[in-house]
Amino acid sequence: MSTAILTGPPAPGSSLDGDLRSLGFDVRTAAGPDETGALLAAVPAGERVALVDPRFVGHVHALRLALTDPRFPAAAAPGALTVQNGARPALVRALTAAEAAGTDGDDLTGTLADALDADGVAVHRPQLGTLVATVPTDAEARHEARAAVDAVDDEAVRLRSAVKAHDGFFTTFFISPYSRYIARWCACRGLTPNQVTTASLLTALIAAGCAATGERGGYIAAGVLLLVSFVLDCTDGQLARYALKYSTMGAWLDATFDRAKEYAFYAGLALGAARDGDDVWALALGAMILMTCRHVVDFSFNEANHDATANTSPTAALSDRLDSLGWTVWARRMIILPIGERWAMIAVLTAVTTPRIVFWALIIGCAFGACYTTAGRVLRSLTRKAKRTDRAARALADLADSGPLAALTNRILGRTGILMLPPLVLALIATGAMIAAALSRPFGSDQTVVAAVFYVVFAGAAVARPLKGALDWLLPPLFRAAEYGTILILAARSEVNGALPAAYGLVAAVAYHHYDTVYRIRGGTGAPPTWLVRTIGGHEGRTLLVTVLAALLASRGNDFTLALTALAVTIALVVLVESIRFWVSSGAPAVHDEGETA
Repeated sequence: MSTAILTGPPAPGSSLDGDLRSLGFDVRTAAGPDETGALLAAVPAGERVALVDPRFVGHVHALRLALTDPRFPAAAAPGALTVQNGARPALVRALTAAEAAGTDGDDLTGTLADALDADGVAVHRPQLGTLVATVPTDAEARHEARAAVDAVDDEAVRLRSAVKAHDGFFTTFFISPYSRYIARWCACRGLTPNQVTTASLLTALIAAGCAATGERGGYIAAGVLLLVSFVLDCTDGQLARYALKYSTMGAWLDATFDRAKEYAFYAGLALGAARDGDDVWALALGAMILMTCRHVVDFSFNEANHDATANTSPTAALSDRLDSLGWTVWARRMIILPIGERWAMIAVLTAVTTPRIVFWALIIGCAFGACYTTAGRVLRSLTRKAKRTDRAARALADLADSGPLAALTNRILGRTGILMLPPLVLALIATGAMIAAALSRPFGSDQTVVAAVFYVVFAGAAVARPLKGALDWLLPPLFRAAEYGTILILAARSEVNGALPAAYGLVAAVAYHHYDTVYRIRGGTGAPPTWLVRTIGGHEGRTLLVTVLAALLASRGNDFTLALTALAVTIALVVLVESIRFWVSSGAPAVHDEGETA
């Protein structure tokens, strides 16, 4: 249990003690500021501790926002301060200094919060909006504060803040108006966000199973269940914000399950189409590749500019002006086909059309959205005068996922002329040559293997220097396109039974590794360990291996399918075991996902 220390006796008629207990705090009262230090020292190590001014007047949800959010080492609001275990020593130092300075207690919590900031502990101060949190100094001010509390519906604000401030059109107007109440219902019954996330995954898997039947009734049920899964997907985040139940595991589950649900549904549609005699595995794999590469563009651009200096450009200024016009905000969010619009489109088309139409609509829509966002980001990168940091360069190198062959290539080449070319040029040459060879050469051709060796050399040279160029964030998506595209093309051209489903599984396993890398970086824990990247070969090693397998097994029937399946299973087991171990045991913070200003 967490402990809350009132720095003095509460005012007559105050509900502060009961409010803090309702939030899960064990409340202790100091006789005065001087006794606060002794009570703080008595709190067991490892517990969250809060200091609250006994004169505090405000909403319970204001206290909840300030004192119970697990994502921050320290947080404060007027009259209230909390620290988690890691910041306890800094709080003790601040309190000792305040007592030595003879602080009279008029604003002890505020003084301590400022001292924590000065000591290097980042103190989160939630935006309270219309919520009240104040420390009145006299009876009249206290009466006015209580009137202000009565004038604002605490629960209505809490429900509103459970919804993301920036979301898609479909989610905002067709899901969130009622899913927030589902979130409250779940909170009242003690359900956790992780349980709702798991329910969403199970619902989506059942939807995929319905689609795999290949019958019209199954397609209709699949479309309905996919929408239900999306409602639950929105609910888990709203429940986390409503109850402030954030966790490392929850951030990982929410992020990875979204991809698992969507790609499992693609597989279900492909299986259903196959029952009707229509082979759409190539379209399913193409849709997954397009979606993954599009996401990598987003991740790479954001990481490259996460802490860039002079982060301005005429394109960004134009974007800001467009966002100031109401209708353009929704139009720009819709045309990139975010998850809400995308899943709604998939659900409706699944129910009323065929899997082939679903995939073509998905590919066309996502391709347009990808071109729109990528073009805008390229223009921003070319027109801004930003200086990228070592952290950004390291993140891009990690996202590139280069393996041991790339490192070996760099040692062999040394400082030869090839390394003098810009990284983007090297990556474009490598990707273009690999895709062109896979498309133009016969399946199993030795020339494709030569092209893969060429790809290894040039892709390795591209990451030999820090990726600080204006467009170097394009390298990770280019490498994804080369690796995934090569697997798709070779499987499709092999004309071997089962090769495309096996290739789908292989790309899914590798894509999971790439998404996991992104979420680790976003969580502030860095990329996966070097041994993992070396074990699964890096993008260049896997690309070379698949081309070699195609050349060796071209005349041996289903052996190529078996080889792709074995490779997919091996990579999936390695990356899943390491990923689960990491996220279960690590102390990585949850990715921040703020709702509306309360």
